[in-house]
Amino acid sequence: MSKTMTEGLRKTRGASSAPMSRRRFIRISGAVAGLGLAALGGRFPGKAAPSLLHEWRGVALGADASLRIYHPDAADAERLVADAVAEVHRLERVFSLYDNTSALSRLNRDGTLADPPQELVELLAASARYSRATGGAFDPTVQPLWELYAAHFGRPDADPNGPSTADIAIARARCGYEGVAVDDGQVAFARPGMAVTLNGIAQGYITDRVAELLRARGVTHTLVDMGETRALDGSPAGRPWSVGIKDPRVEDGLLAKLALDNQAIATSGGYGTEFDAAGRFNHIFDPATGLCANRYLSVSVIAPTATCADALSTALSILPIDRASSALAGAGATRAYFVLPDGSVVDRSA
Repeated sequence: MSKTMTEGLRKTRGASSAPMSRRRFIRISGAVAGLGLAALGGRFPGKAAPSLLHEWRGVALGADASLRIYHPDAADAERLVADAVAEVHRLERVFSLYDNTSALSRLNRDGTLADPPQELVELLAASARYSRATGGAFDPTVQPLWELYAAHFGRPDADPNGPSTADIAIARARCGYEGVAVDDGQVAFARPGMAVTLNGIAQGYITDRVAELLRARGVTHTLVDMGETRALDGSPAGRPWSVGIKDPRVEDGLLAKLALDNQAIATSGGYGTEFDAAGRFNHIFDPATGLCANRYLSVSVIAPTATCADALSTALSILPIDRASSALAGAGATRAYFVLPDGSVVDRSA
């Protein structure tokens, strides 16, 4: 991916070659951005002068990404941004499904991977924890379902009712998070045809890694969005960051305003990637049925880490609301906001 430098630290990267990115449609502006999130209030007044804001915008794993650092030294801020972007690129080479040389692509191709990168081991282990906490609703092994639906709707004569029941059953037989054996020396699949996607958690993980890198370098009052959003402390104005849950039905519309202070937020919504023009089929799959999630317009989750928020927003997209509190508590998340088909918002806490 190419990079160009414009004024100050504002950077943009060329669009990812990854097809059908579920977050590509998001517009990043103002103070906060991410899937389902919209900025409120623009630049922050108060303790931090605008001249101290250093910003990068680009792409991470096919998702719109941004980094906002308030720092008194422009040269040091530029080094911090450069180091953060380098970390993003390094992790992309582990988790990308569209780079044939990535660790994840090699695992999916061969069914086994010796001496896996530690980050892949960590994220697969975390995925298994969130799978257990949600009763299997979060399952990184649904990649065969993605491949089935993408191939089906990629044909000019595709049945608008989706893949056949038989084809879905075949793909589902290749899924199941329990079929991934993970340790420091090897990752291996239990059955032929299995494949993993980390698109429901990797953006959150990368967001956390960048946030931890900056925290270790003494950065505070910063907003990191590498596909999901994490706040280090509150805003420089001395109050929480303010974020809005977007209305999927209305351009620039907001359904709720939330405060974010030293927390993370992630949103999942089927409208991010739709396989068909009618919008009946999307990228969020129910592992139990092989069908696409259509319960909600979107689900937003607040959690201590973006990894947790990302995984839970994916899982809760297919679960009934009455199971939300137990899933949140089991995973360590704090609160969830469900946008129903009529645009109303229902929230649940752990």
